[in-house]
Amino acid sequence: MKTSKLAVLAGALSFSAAALAFHCPADMKKIDEALAKNPKLTAEQMSEVKKLRADGELLHQAGKHQESVDTLAKAKKILGI
Repeated sequence: MKTSKLAVLAGALSFSAAALAFHCPADMKKIDEALAKNPKLTAEQMSEVKKLRADGELLHQAGKHQESVDTLAKAKKILGI
């Protein structure tokens, strides 16, 4: 019984990690599209969004998908998306 519960838990965790892995590129695309529209941001906000976007991509590439999603969410919040 314990083995089946562990198997279910492991499967759920691997599925959620995969879901987050696919979430990162979608978030990066939304940020890129918003930036292409020249949003009305201060220079400081624009710099922060670009830094968060770059950091999110690096985290994604490193396999740190939850951290990537969290970082990209900060950029999206500044952009209002």
